[in-house]
Amino acid sequence: MVRAMDLSDFRKEYAAHGVDRHELLPDPLAQFKVWFEQAKSAGVVEPNAMVVSTAGLDGFPSSRTVLLKSADERGFAFFTNYRSKKGAEIAGDPRATLLFPWYGLERQVHITGSLTKTSEQESEAYFARRPYGSQLGALVSDQSEVIPDRQVLEAKLQELKGRYPEGKVPKPLHWGGYRLEAKSFEFWQGRTNRLHDRFLYVRNGEGWDITRLAP
Repeated sequence: MVRAMDLSDFRKEYAAHGVDRHELLPDPLAQFKVWFEQAKSAGVVEPNAMVVSTAGLDGFPSSRTVLLKSADERGFAFFTNYRSKKGAEIAGDPRATLLFPWYGLERQVHITGSLTKTSEQESEAYFARRPYGSQLGALVSDQSEVIPDRQVLEAKLQELKGRYPEGKVPKPLHWGGYRLEAKSFEFWQGRTNRLHDRFLYVRNGEGWDITRLAP
């Protein structure tokens, strides 16, 4: 029997500077960019890593970490295999959330919205900029499918290396991007005594309403 893990005394006291309402920009995308640049400057490892949560086909929440590849007025984009588990879930229900956990700054940003596929042209353009190994990986992996062992992947990788030289790897038809059009943003800053700062942006016509939430 595995011994139970008692983590009741495992905690960190948050001590970062808080966030006041007057410090927030009126546009949440602009505010996100400010916090993102601060995360980069602070040395946060992969500050573009985000947890994408979708509704599982079995009714359970389904989450995984992917990398943000662009953010603009249209939304937040990432790229993946459309035949993967996440692809099937998004096809069934496009509603999703993004979570950026910037632990080093005692911050997180939570974004809700709906996902749509990027254009084929945009997917092609990004795929062409990927490293050679990553391009081959997109062809090698039948993402989320059961495989007998890693050797299956390594053997297929070697086969494809012989077939496609660098610069000549075709983008798979089942590979491309998704973009989340944001409906709300929550900016969270850890504070002492667990009295954290939380600010919620909700779209209101062409603008955004900003409210403070209790921690």
